[in-house]
Amino acid sequence: MDVTTLPRTPSFRLDGRRALVTGAGRGIGLAMAAALAEAGAMVTLAARSQHEIEEAAAAIRAAGGQAEAAVLDVSDLAAVSAFFADRPAFHVLVNNAGTNRPKPMWEVSEADYDAVLDLNLKAAFFVAQACARRMMAEGASGSLIHIGSQMGHVGGPNRSLYCASKWALEGLNKSFALDLAPHGIRSNTIAPTFIETPMTRPFLDDPGFRASVLAKIKLGRLGRVEDLMGAVLFLASDASALMTGTSLVVDGGWTAD
Repeated sequence: MDVTTLPRTPSFRLDGRRALVTGAGRGIGLAMAAALAEAGAMVTLAARSQHEIEEAAAAIRAAGGQAEAAVLDVSDLAAVSAFFADRPAFHVLVNNAGTNRPKPMWEVSEADYDAVLDLNLKAAFFVAQACARRMMAEGASGSLIHIGSQMGHVGGPNRSLYCASKWALEGLNKSFALDLAPHGIRSNTIAPTFIETPMTRPFLDDPGFRASVLAKIKLGRLGRVEDLMGAVLFLASDASALMTGTSLVVDGGWTAD
C-alpha cells in the first residue's frame, strides 16, 4: 500500500537570522522584538532612548533570547547610513518607528507635517533602503516589514497627517516589493487597529474617544501588542515565503465595512 507523503508546514523559526526592530524600546516595537527573539533570531533593538532599549534587550536576554541595543535616531540619515555600514546584513527589518499629531486638518502646522511625514515616511524609506542595499551587497535574502495602520486603508477624523503617511507607506511597500523581488527580498506591511500602548494611552483614556474606537472594532475590544506578535513572526519567516507587496490588516474588522 502506497503511503502518501504529506506536505510539511514551513518553519516559523528564525534561527541563524539577524533582525532589526526600530522604535523597539516599548509598545509594539518591543513586542515584535520579543517575538522574533523567541523564534530564534538575533535581534537588534534600535531607538533614540538608550536606557529604554538597553532595559528591553536585557529583558529579552533574561528570557533566553539573543538581543542587543543600538542607539539610533532613524531621522538622522547620516547616522542610519553609518549604522548599516558597521554591521553585517540583516535578514529581517521591522520598520516600526513612528509618531502621530492628531488634530483637525485646519489646525495642522508645517512643523506638525514635517514631524509626522519625516519620521513615518521619509525615515522609513531610507532605513529600508539602507537595509536592502546591505542585503543586496551580501546576497542575503529576507523580509522587510513596515508597521502601517488601518489608517493606511481608510480615513479618520483628525488623522490627516497620519493617514497621509500610512497610505504612502502602503504605496512605497508595493514598489519596494517589485524592485526587490529579483534579489529575494520581500516587503510587506502590518496594519493594526488601535493598540493599547504608551503612545495611544493618552487618547484612549478619554472615555468618549475610547467608545468611538470600540464602536468601529467589530470584535469589540482594543488591540493588544500580543495580537501583532504572530503577524510579525509570520511575515519574517518562511511561512510567508510567497507574500510580498501586500498588507496584513490586524484591525478587528474596522475596515470590513
